Amino acid sequence: MTMRVLVADDDATCRLVLQKTVEKLGHECVVTSDGSEAWRAFEQAPTDVLITDWMMPGLAGPELCRRVRQRSDGGYTYVVLVTSLERHEHVLEGMEAGADDYLTKPVEPFDLQTRLIAAQRVTELHKQVAQFHSELARLNVELGEQARTDPLTCLGNRMRLHEDLRSHHAAAIRSRSWYCLAICDLDSFKRYNDSLGHLAGDEALRRVADVLANASRRTDSAYRYGGEEFVILLRDTTPDDGLNAIERLRQAIEDLALPHLHSDPFGVVTISCGVAARDPNRAESPDSLLAYADAALYESKADGRNRTTLSDPSPATESCRVPT
Repeated sequence: MTMRVLVADDDATCRLVLQKTVEKLGHECVVTSDGSEAWRAFEQAPTDVLITDWMMPGLAGPELCRRVRQRSDGGYTYVVLVTSLERHEHVLEGMEAGADDYLTKPVEPFDLQTRLIAAQRVTELHKQVAQFHSELARLNVELGEQARTDPLTCLGNRMRLHEDLRSHHAAAIRSRSWYCLAICDLDSFKRYNDSLGHLAGDEALRRVADVLANASRRTDSAYRYGGEEFVILLRDTTPDDGLNAIERLRQAIEDLALPHLHSDPFGVVTISCGVAARDPNRAESPDSLLAYADAALYESKADGRNRTTLSDPSPATESCRVPT
């Protein structure tokens, strides 16, 4: 593996020896004559190995080591400190500042070669660890997404719904804005499964889910709530707009024209819907809104199915009857 080696030394002879040895071993070598220049070169491109003198103009070796170690880009640079033979106390200070190893002047090519072999092993190991952590993070994101996705319909599941709802409810409180929730349920779906089988039932659920996801407004989100129930979150939506938006979805499901012999008098798969609105002047919780939408859904069922009903926490409830 070819490494990029950065040399920082104000001694021209030492720089030349280091450069020739590094290049002879097949590595790229960048040479600088002071610590400040070395730091600029370090910031410009990834560096595998830094070989730095102890005392230089600009930044001294220990300060250069500390800066290298404080970077936060996740890479690792193997640092070799070059010091005079009689100043071994510099070695300990340099190691505490972040150096991995040291060389004494005059630098022998053999000694440098051994340090570069060690550097190659260490930097390669750090790259493997970084790749492992990156892959682990990717898998965690993927698993988190799977845990929040319904496998049959590919819509968000109940967990995703409650997370999104909690977040949006808090935002709506801050902005004093409306939003709506709708619960939609396939009509007479048990009889559909009983007559055509669960495979056909699953396909019907997928078809309905595709319509709810693709025919919804860009700002709305569809979720599979469980069984044959779906929830639509309509952001920044007033009651009338929410009622109209869900009514369009209900009509789109009917327009699919999926045959359903036991759905009288429609003859096709239909959904009943209940809509509840979050009033900025009220203190309803997300669970209360789901309960209101659920009550409105059952009102739609009781009134003949294949319709959309708008809930009102007050005794009066508006219902929208749709043509068959």
